Amino acid sequence: MGRVVHFEIHAEDPERAADFYAAVLGWTATKWDGPADYWLVTTGPDDQPGINGGILRRMGPVAGDSVTAFVCTAEVADLDAAVALATGNGGSIAMPRMAVPGVGWLAYAKDTEGNIFGMMQPDQAAA
Repeated sequence: MGRVVHFEIHAEDPERAADFYAAVLGWTATKWDGPADYWLVTTGPDDQPGINGGILRRMGPVAGDSVTAFVCTAEVADLDAAVALATGNGGSIAMPRMAVPGVGWLAYAKDTEGNIFGMMQPDQAAA
């Protein structure tokens, strides 16, 4: 089926990235007790829709080129508040708030590591 079951965030500083996502989206990250430099990320309760993932140390430098990646989007209750949290915690806005008609309000941000992620506030009246 090709369903997304896990995500990974590559970071120059995994601890900084974990702190950013904890502050902005309420995620928790726990250092894996295995042989790799890896943090397990929990995005919410198991009885709710969604996936968990990981944070790992970036394997190479960021060249400043266009991002070639999948963008994961997290549901938020208040997009404006989430954008303020993102920018207030060292992130930046990659694409400002826009309507996805009949679905909700979407913005893309960059985390402290330069990774783009989406934040969506559900709102069927968005137009």
